[in-house]
Amino acid sequence: MPVTRGFGIVGTGVIAAIHADAIALLSKTGLSNAQLVAVTDVVADAATAFAAAHGCPAEPDLGALLARPDVEVVCVCVPSGLHAAIGVQAAKAGKHLVVEKPIDVSLEAADRLIDAAAAAGVALTVISQHRFDPGLVELKRLLDDGALGRLVLGEASTKWYRAQAYYDSAAWRGTYAMDGGSLMNQGVHYVDLLRWCMGPPAEVTAMCSTQAHQIEVEDTSLAVVRFASGAVGTILSSTAAFPGFPQRLEITGTGGTVTVEDGRIVRRALAADPGPAAPASGADPDRSAAADPAAVDVASHAAQLADLLDAVDTGREPAVSGQDGRDALEIILAVYESSRAGRPVTLSS
Repeated sequence: MPVTRGFGIVGTGVIAAIHADAIALLSKTGLSNAQLVAVTDVVADAATAFAAAHGCPAEPDLGALLARPDVEVVCVCVPSGLHAAIGVQAAKAGKHLVVEKPIDVSLEAADRLIDAAAAAGVALTVISQHRFDPGLVELKRLLDDGALGRLVLGEASTKWYRAQAYYDSAAWRGTYAMDGGSLMNQGVHYVDLLRWCMGPPAEVTAMCSTQAHQIEVEDTSLAVVRFASGAVGTILSSTAAFPGFPQRLEITGTGGTVTVEDGRIVRRALAADPGPAAPASGADPDRSAAADPAAVDVASHAAQLADLLDAVDTGREPAVSGQDGRDALEIILAVYESSRAGRPVTLSS
C-alpha cells in the first residue's frame, strides 16, 4: 500500500471546499494516496460542519491540528492577511505548506513566511492553479520554444462581478488589512500568469477606484506595465463588471498571438504555423468564478497539490514557489502605490 499523504486544512470558508475536493481527487485519480485527515477553524461550528461533510475530524485549534503526526501538509485557507501568521506556525511545526492566494497582503509578511519555510526545510507553494490549466501549459510551451518570437505585448483581464452581499458576508472582505481589493483577491491569478509569461516588470503606472461597492478597497483597477525586456502590458481587474466575464490572458510577440480565456486557448495565430485558430469559446459566466466565488474547477488545484508532493519527494522547489507568490504581490502593491501617488512606480524584481 502506498504511504498516505495527510493534509490538514486551516480555515473552512468557501475556498476550503475546493482544497478538500482537490485532495480527494488526488486519491481518486491515483496521483497520490492523499487524505484530508483534519480541519480547524476559529469558528468551531463551521469546522465541525465542514469536517462532517468531508469525513474527517475537526480539531479545536491550530495547535491541535499541527500536533497531529499524520498531518504532513497544511492548506492555509484563512483570510489573506493571516496567511503568513498561520503559515509560519505550520512551518515551525515541520509541515509543508499550501497557501491560498495571495501569499499575504504585505511584502514583509511574505518574506516572513518564505524565510520560515526555508529555515524549517519545508516546501511552500502559493496557489496559482491556473499555471496547470491545459491552455496555460501549452502557451508556456510555445513561449519556451520561441514560437511567439520576441514578446511585444501582454494583456491580463479579470472582469468579474461580486454583489455587495459578497463583501458583507464576512467582516474581513474588502478591507486593506485582511483582503485587498479586486486586484489582490480576484486578479492576482492573472497577474501571476502575466509575469510568468512576460518576465519581470520594470515599471507600473496605474489607476484604482471604488465604483460599485461599499468597501475600503478598490473594486476596479487598470495598470500599464513596462517589462524589463522592453515589452509592455496591461492589467485590468474589477468586481463591478456585471454579469462577470471569463478571465483573459493575451500574449503577443513578433511571431504571433495566443489568447487564453479561463484556462483554455481560444485563439492561436502564429506566423510560422498559420493553421486554423481555435474558436472563441469562453466559459459560461453563470457557471464560473466570474460570478460565483465557489465555482472553481478542482482539477488544476489537484495538479498543484500533486506538484507539491512531488517536490517534497524529489527535494526540488515547487513549480509555484513562495517567491513566485511574492513576485505577484509586489506587482499588485506597485499598482496600488502608483494609484495613490499618481506616478509610475519602479519595481526591483
